Amino acid sequence: MKNSLTILFFILFSGYISAQNTIEVGKKAPEITMTKADGTSFSLSALKGKLVLIDFWATWCAPCVEEQPQLKTMYDTYSGQVKKNQFEIVGVSLDKNKESWQKAIDRFQINWIQISDLKFWKSPVAKLYEVDELPFNVIIDGQGTIIAKNLHGQELEDFIKKNLIQN
Repeated sequence: MKNSLTILFFILFSGYISAQNTIEVGKKAPEITMTKADGTSFSLSALKGKLVLIDFWATWCAPCVEEQPQLKTMYDTYSGQVKKNQFEIVGVSLDKNKESWQKAIDRFQINWIQISDLKFWKSPVAKLYEVDELPFNVIIDGQGTIIAKNLHGQELEDFIKKNLIQN
């Protein structure tokens, strides 16, 4: 009987651990190391000290593409904070075709950091960040702590504005 209870405890406990999300407000954002569109390597930890919007998107995702002009406006609006190393956007593409990805970067004049491993939904970073739908985003503070996730539209703009004013 005691052994049965012990086994039951371990089964329940291990299920509890695996069910816990790692991408939650208040937790540290996992490191991301990927290749930029220009072929150079990028690591999220290089942005320590900045408010960072990590935007998961893809060229085949219509809502993601619709969101790019808003992100462009936001990036241009806060270009002063970008220059002062207070704010950055990192676009993580879940594309699998580099040509399509590069064409979208050019078409939307995206001038913030763009990275991808071109592995579509099989990207380890997508799994690490628990991305199960697009668009998806995470906002981290200067210490790499997740302070918001999956904000869009006016809610996203208001959150970025509020947090840049506080810093």
